[in-house]
Amino acid sequence: MTAGISLVPGKTGAHRAPLQYEPDSRFNGFAAPSALSEGNTAVEYRRMEDHNHQTPPSDLTLRVKALESLLVEKGLVDPAALDALVDTYEHKIGPRNGARVIARAWVDPAYKRRLLHEATAAIAELGYGGLQGEHMVAVENGPNVHNLIVCTLCSCYPLPILGLPPVWYKSAPYRSRAVIDPRGVLAEFGLQLSDDVEIRVWDSTAEVRYIVVPERPAGSENMSEEDLAALVTRDSMVGVAKVKVAQAGGKA
Repeated sequence: MTAGISLVPGKTGAHRAPLQYEPDSRFNGFAAPSALSEGNTAVEYRRMEDHNHQTPPSDLTLRVKALESLLVEKGLVDPAALDALVDTYEHKIGPRNGARVIARAWVDPAYKRRLLHEATAAIAELGYGGLQGEHMVAVENGPNVHNLIVCTLCSCYPLPILGLPPVWYKSAPYRSRAVIDPRGVLAEFGLQLSDDVEIRVWDSTAEVRYIVVPERPAGSENMSEEDLAALVTRDSMVGVAKVKVAQAGGKA
């Protein structure tokens, strides 16, 4: 028996009416992390991003891109340095905040209950919050349920605890296919789920943003809260990966 796939629209007090989607042949694939790894400059990332967005960039965005191109052309800015800066905010500063929230939930059952009941307040207990994180909802993974976060309309993302959204999260293919074929999308990220696992897709909005509480991995029972936080990745808090304990030799 195959478990169902459900879309949970964003809400402000009450669920919106279910959204309707039809497959689109233009969205047959998207750039998973392996395709976005080595050899891409900041300009190439942005070019991919532009092609995937359906809405034309704003005047401010165009001005920033023009300024960046001019600075790079004149040798005043190193594209590799820009990549490193973006990577820092995307993978280290923001996601580390969310990782600390998840680690606290793993070691403190009372905190976990508060997080699942009123995420915004629980996250604020650790000092995190602010713009684009005002209304948070935490959803928990389990043996029979897996949660996946998407923003079908644009790229709503909880910046205070996850940092900058990755390029693939903002792409039209991911935004479409995460709803149409979430199991297939997860497989492209290397996450294979058995057929008896229900996949719940949560649609972020400008009013409500989500964070996934991943399952605590086996083998982490004796780890400290700090060490647990080091295991948690951005992708696991979006729902496209699971948290793993590094094996002997350093491989997770």
